[in-house]
Amino acid sequence: MSTPSVHITTLGCSKNQVDSDKVASVLGDAGYTAASDPTSADVVMVNTCGFIDAARRESVETILELAAARAEGAKLVVMGCMAQRYEQELVDALPEADAVIGLDRYPELVEELDRLTTWEPITISGVRRSRMDIFDVVKRPTPTMPYAYVKVAEGCDKTCAFCAIPLIRGKQRSRDPRSIVSEVEGLVAVGVQEIVLVAQDLAAFGRDTKVGSIEELVAAVADVPGLGRLRLYYLYPREIRQGLIDLMAGHDTIADYFDLSLQHASAPLLRAMRRPGSGDKHLDLIDRIRAEAPGAATRSSFIVGFPGETDSDVEELASFLEAARLDWAGFFPYSPEEGTTAVDLENQVPPDMAAERLRHLHAIQDEVSAAASAATVGSTLSILVDQVEDGQAVGRSYREAPEIDGVILLDRGAPGEWVDARIVGTYGTDTTAEVIVA
Repeated sequence: MSTPSVHITTLGCSKNQVDSDKVASVLGDAGYTAASDPTSADVVMVNTCGFIDAARRESVETILELAAARAEGAKLVVMGCMAQRYEQELVDALPEADAVIGLDRYPELVEELDRLTTWEPITISGVRRSRMDIFDVVKRPTPTMPYAYVKVAEGCDKTCAFCAIPLIRGKQRSRDPRSIVSEVEGLVAVGVQEIVLVAQDLAAFGRDTKVGSIEELVAAVADVPGLGRLRLYYLYPREIRQGLIDLMAGHDTIADYFDLSLQHASAPLLRAMRRPGSGDKHLDLIDRIRAEAPGAATRSSFIVGFPGETDSDVEELASFLEAARLDWAGFFPYSPEEGTTAVDLENQVPPDMAAERLRHLHAIQDEVSAAASAATVGSTLSILVDQVEDGQAVGRSYREAPEIDGVILLDRGAPGEWVDARIVGTYGTDTTAEVIVA
């Protein structure tokens, strides 16, 4: 048969996207070709998310949609977090899937696809049969956007009451810093302008291996020649040392963008979540950041409806949002996850009550975010153009992370280009800008 083609659909977080990129690289080295359209691929792979119930529902819906749309005879492979945690359940419940492969079985992916496609290439490279662990893969497909995510660690050592990540991905495993720098160098060499370092607990990087610290890693990556911007995701508040703040504030390549994993502002509820801090301690951290980087952008995510959450807890969070003036924030309803300690807690919050609390908090934060964007009007910012949509150039400054925050609508620009532009207006939480022509 001819060389089989593979299409990968990725669901969930940026860490899953990194996994998909590395799987694509391994399969490419093994001789498989990439298909841009799932309806024409010989193998359709779905990289699932199993973090919360809504993500699992989306994963199943996507699997069924792709199963129905795939070409006749095409194979369907389910992989990722949901496959790791519920492998046998998916095998039993989804006869549409030809294989279910969890994270631990990624080294078997090439062999499994060989079996499914009955493909026997005339020449077989050493890479093909090496059972490669994608954790160690450095080579990546050339990104379609001028930014790329780089995962620096796998798993997590924290024991948050609501989180199943350690059950799915295990304890933290930090990568060799040299491997990370090599991966970044390869991405920059093919035109990537912005790198986003990601991990479940980024600031704890290196603690498990004793080889390098987060500060040393960030400094090394920031100094890669040709890199335009470095951004950090998922900073656990207790792990943010002053040295990291100083480094981020003082290095021109590192975005003054602090993605803080706060989760709530009520101290009693945070204790129940097995999380550190309180609203006041969160504010102290934000004040420390702004003392070193006065223009820093801040983001966080919050869980609403955790068992035992009261109206008073919600109002405390609302007051915190108004005081903290975060540039961006996300809110998620609590999802009971099998195997976590929160599942057995009393005083579960009814879903309709949690939804109403979400709407209340969203409304507050929308006003805060809109005001933060409006405050940039009149300023001049260095902007990376991500893409041009229907003739409209769309970009981001240090304030906006890819895919999750607002964007800047420009009057000109080409993808991958850096421009200096003056912010002239707002459109909700997005802004409009005019490029300054030299």
